[in-house]
Amino acid sequence: MSTILELKNVSVTLDHHAIVRDISFAIEDGENIAIIGPNGSGKTVLLKAILNLVPYEGEIIWRPGTTAGYVPQKIDADRSVPLNVRNLLVSKAHIIGKGEKEIAEAIRRVGLSKESVATPIGHLSGGQFQRALIAFALLGEPDIVLFDEPTASMDEPGEEQMYALLDRLRAEAGITAVVVSHDLSFVYRHADKVLCLNRSGLCFGVPAGVLTPELLATLFDAPTFYGHTHS
Repeated sequence: MSTILELKNVSVTLDHHAIVRDISFAIEDGENIAIIGPNGSGKTVLLKAILNLVPYEGEIIWRPGTTAGYVPQKIDADRSVPLNVRNLLVSKAHIIGKGEKEIAEAIRRVGLSKESVATPIGHLSGGQFQRALIAFALLGEPDIVLFDEPTASMDEPGEEQMYALLDRLRAEAGITAVVVSHDLSFVYRHADKVLCLNRSGLCFGVPAGVLTPELLATLFDAPTFYGHTHS
């Protein structure tokens, strides 16, 4: 494997407030990296810094030629806007020079039905809309995709379906994934490595090796948070 992305001493300050401090880690091609931490720890801001959407200090080094996709936690969709999933995919395909074949493949990979693709985005269920965002990110065959809490607001069956989809995408498309998550069971079952974030990086490594009860208590400032096992 080769290193696809490396961060060296990355810090982000917004409105004179330090959001993340001195983050360093590297991601190898094909890995599934989870990022965990309490609310306000800077997980989303770190993803945006990686994508150069917010100013940062330090170094973010991409492997030459790497392409990235981004799946935000949510987008507020006006129910009165008639745009549907196909409209969004066709618009992106036109911009990046892709055709109907690539659009159909992105739709197939995320498992959206014909009805869902034709439904105005403001009328999609949470799970359908999340799949639509993933299809949008996959269009263009990115090497790495950053997911910001892809199971937010989903029930347990919906979460399991989403995790199964992410695993299938890794197997089929060979993508490297960075997933912000609050679900420790996902981290243990699906992540190759985990970054523990509480404004600064508290750990990075294989979940079973670095996620000790003591670390989790420090990370979340609440020992009772840790309710999952890694069996």
